[in-house]
Amino acid sequence: MVKLVQKSGYIQSSKAGGYMKYIATREGVEMLTGNGPVTNSQQELIQKLLHDFPDAAELFEYEDYRKTPTLGTASAFITMALDANLHEMNSESGYLSYIATRPRVERHGAHGLFSSATAVDLDAAMAELEAHEGNVWTIIYSLRREDAARLEYDNADAWRTLLMMHSQDLAKTMKISADHFRWYAAFHNEGHHPHIHMMVWSDDPKEGFLTKDGITAMRSKLTNTIFRDEMTQIYERKDVAYKELVETAQDTMRELIRKMNHQLCDNPVIEEQMSQLIQALETTTGKKQYGYLKKPLKALVDGIVDELARQPEVAQCYETWNQIRDELNECYGSRTPREHLPLSQQKEFRRIKNDIIREAESIRLGLPTFEDEAMDDEPEPEQRSSHEEQSSNRIYEQARRYRAAKEVLQNVYALDEEHAEAVRELEQLWAEGYTVAAHQLGKFYRDDLATLRDHEKAEKWFRLSAESGNIFSEYALGKLLLSQKRTEEAVRWLDKAAEHGSQFAQYRMGKLYLTGGSVPRNVVKAVEYLTSAAKQGNQFAQYTLGKLYLLGRDVKQDREQAREWFTRSAAQGNQYAQFFLDRFDQFRDPSVMLAATKLLHHMGRIFRNNSVPPHNPAGIRIDSKRRRRLMEKRMAMGHKADDHEEQLSYQQTM
Repeated sequence: MVKLVQKSGYIQSSKAGGYMKYIATREGVEMLTGNGPVTNSQQELIQKLLHDFPDAAELFEYEDYRKTPTLGTASAFITMALDANLHEMNSESGYLSYIATRPRVERHGAHGLFSSATAVDLDAAMAELEAHEGNVWTIIYSLRREDAARLEYDNADAWRTLLMMHSQDLAKTMKISADHFRWYAAFHNEGHHPHIHMMVWSDDPKEGFLTKDGITAMRSKLTNTIFRDEMTQIYERKDVAYKELVETAQDTMRELIRKMNHQLCDNPVIEEQMSQLIQALETTTGKKQYGYLKKPLKALVDGIVDELARQPEVAQCYETWNQIRDELNECYGSRTPREHLPLSQQKEFRRIKNDIIREAESIRLGLPTFEDEAMDDEPEPEQRSSHEEQSSNRIYEQARRYRAAKEVLQNVYALDEEHAEAVRELEQLWAEGYTVAAHQLGKFYRDDLATLRDHEKAEKWFRLSAESGNIFSEYALGKLLLSQKRTEEAVRWLDKAAEHGSQFAQYRMGKLYLTGGSVPRNVVKAVEYLTSAAKQGNQFAQYTLGKLYLLGRDVKQDREQAREWFTRSAAQGNQYAQFFLDRFDQFRDPSVMLAATKLLHHMGRIFRNNSVPPHNPAGIRIDSKRRRRLMEKRMAMGHKADDHEEQLSYQQTM
């Protein structure tokens, strides 16, 4: 593994001159070598060194000694440990008696000292240092011999170039202004671990401060430069492996999320816990939001999340989610393994807690719910029949142009210029009398994910299309106005679309009158609209009627009608209707029975939103324009830019 060892400390100015002379000129005996056994005196000295200088255990030489304890590796470690901690020793300590200077300093004339200057006068440098009244920091950088040789850091010039390149970074890290930053260094071409000794200080004695974070930052800067080419290759290999793992994991997650979103969950434990939560909320004042609940209620909500996490699909999906992040951590992050927290304690999934509270409060208040997230209420308006298109070349050509322009507008990756050209084409078609173009323009200006979204223009084109008799535009205009709180006009257009036979407008009007708020609550009108939509085959209206007649809260209970409408809805694939049919004769609160299933579906959506893995450090970044569009698309689908403690609303989604 590529590695740069750094040893940092400081020395008082009164002792700094001697240290400088030592690193610049040391000469003398060679180290002991050989593969013989470690001597007792070496073992005793090693223990003393580790006791007095614990960070000596980070040296390469100690790693080699632990792997292969021999006379030679022991001698190398002892020498390097003493060398690295010379600035902390007094001549009376007894350590200096072991030191003998060695002939492996790379000299430039009479000494091996170098700095940013092309030539260094040792006497002048020592005089400068002796006149300094502040602290002097000593830093040692060491490489393995094979790394130094391969990367060509086995000479003083290479190290000098490196230090000059990063002198401002080092000054900033040490809280020294660049103008006051002074440094000298010498390269010691040690046998297995060539290294440099560096001395640093500030012309201003009041400047200079080095923290553990600063030491880490300094080592990181130099490591990234020394191993830049190799690290790029390593990251490229890891990127490929990481991408393959993520793609496999995401395929697994997609399948599990699909199962969650289409699965019915019958869990008596969650039912009991939800009943307890509903009862507790009766006497809870203030905001009914997880962050404001008392500890016992938070514990109850956490318990529901933990029980939900035991569902096989949720457990497997969470395991896969953790696998992706473990791989990222291993490839690019810390050596410390990630802690696998319970799902209830994982911040990325805390939104489920407010979903649980929302469901419980809705049941407590008896609010109608509709479970219509999967409804597609905007089918494309019918174009001219093929017979009409073929009746004239002109109409056929208009239809071709319309389809081409629509395809561009529906492409979220098309450029704004391409969208603008398609808009001009549709405007021309409208001018030519091809009326369906106006509806498409309204949809584009309402839904565009880039810079052309404009609800005023959307309203203009929907209104033109609706006034020309387009039932789809009547409904779309009503929805748009409703979203802008222009309720009176919205209801007029929705009611007009309902009268013209739009099952979606009929269903929406039924929801409005059943929930109240936007319009005065009127259950009779609600049932009329819902029945009209249900008779046209709207499975969500059929399901809603089934619940109304089964619960008997807003209408007289009629179990036969309930069964009939549930059966019709289930025949079209409505899983909620099927859920009630399967438990039709059970004496349990239907709303509480359904809670576990709805929470499972909430969890599926949260997993889907968190299924995109974090970026890796060297990976390709998505361009800003595309990222903005995707985020806007995500928000347009109902998600928040930051799903943290979301505000809860018990008004139903219309």
